[in-house]
Amino acid sequence: MPRTRTISDETVFATVRRLMAEGGDKAVSFGSVARLTGLAPPTLVQRYGSRDGMVKAARLAAWDALEQRTGEAIAGTSDKGPQGLLKAIGPVDPAALAAGLLDPDLAARAAGWRAGVETALTLRLGSGQKARESAALLFAAWQGQALWSGAGEPGFRLKDAVKRLT
Repeated sequence: MPRTRTISDETVFATVRRLMAEGGDKAVSFGSVARLTGLAPPTLVQRYGSRDGMVKAARLAAWDALEQRTGEAIAGTSDKGPQGLLKAIGPVDPAALAAGLLDPDLAARAAGWRAGVETALTLRLGSGQKARESAALLFAAWQGQALWSGAGEPGFRLKDAVKRLT
């Protein structure tokens, strides 16, 4: 009979994401995660198979959480405009999302998420080609703003972009 997990996958994944944020991909090893979580390295090997498997599992879990949050935001803001939707989705770290996109599974998740957000924006902007183009531009502006605000750049206000595109 297997032992119950005293330290959850979510705790491991949060540790992996923190290590990646602080030191990049190279900062993640079975040893570094073991030190921070209290799990033995062989336990991590048993759970995830390889270091890359552990990193991918953490990234997939992050996508799961973002997709759930996005679905809830789309459903909960059907009466709001595009800015209300993007605000409800909340902060998204584009650098963290872009990491690992050479992996086809992660790239597919990213493309699906983007398409879903753009579709929801399109529905809030109207119909037709102009609404789809405006939604794509708004998505790009939103992610660009998030990227550059992380670098300390004030950039522009999202509501100004919404006004110009609608």
